[in-house]
Amino acid sequence: MIKKANKKALRNKRRTKIRKVLRGTAERPRMVVNKSEKHIYAQIINDEEGKTLVSASTLDKELKDSLEKTWNIDAAKKVGELIGKRAKEKGISKIAFDRAGYKYHGRIKALADSARESGLEF
Repeated sequence: MIKKANKKALRNKRRTKIRKVLRGTAERPRMVVNKSEKHIYAQIINDEEGKTLVSASTLDKELKDSLEKTWNIDAAKKVGELIGKRAKEKGISKIAFDRAGYKYHGRIKALADSARESGLEF
């Protein structure tokens, strides 16, 4: 069994490799996903200016009351829909997806798929 500290080190190694290549611009901002044991967060960032353009999480008032659990795949889908909707309102349609070193399955995949369905292009 892999120890928790080792898992974190491996994730940080993957995250560093991804961030060397991935950069958010004004034309194609970066959508970064972060998760904790109880919540999932997504932000669309313009790295040139260092500004967050759009954000969504399971802690948002719009979602918090409607979710039974904030740590499952259904919650991640709702966050993906919400960030897609908010991005469309700001005029953002193309993004670069930054999974922050997390493996592309489960909650990360669900969030990405629902963001695509909401109209974002990766």
